[in-house]
Amino acid sequence: MSKTTTKPTVSQERMYDLILAPVITEKATMGSEHNQVTFKVPLDASKPEIKAAVEGVFKVKVTAVNTVVVKGKTKRFRGTVYRRSDYKKAVVTLAEGQTIDVTTGV
Repeated sequence: MSKTTTKPTVSQERMYDLILAPVITEKATMGSEHNQVTFKVPLDASKPEIKAAVEGVFKVKVTAVNTVVVKGKTKRFRGTVYRRSDYKKAVVTLAEGQTIDVTTGV
């Protein structure tokens, strides 16, 4: 059996649903020196879907996608305990010479 990798078909609507927001932190900004951009994505998003969405929305070539599920913190407000929601971060590595300006909107 040969394993064939097919590119996932992601609708234009789903592409915009997959990329929730850019992550703008000191660590994410340091990644931009290595052609990396960090996005907040839904928990059910897969790496091939994220790659297809970034390539479709921003018209760039993606070489790698790394993901991490960030667990929500337990916090307190006026004695009431609550928990922040979990979310997934995607660190997208772009091909050499490609850039995404996260300060402008889509």
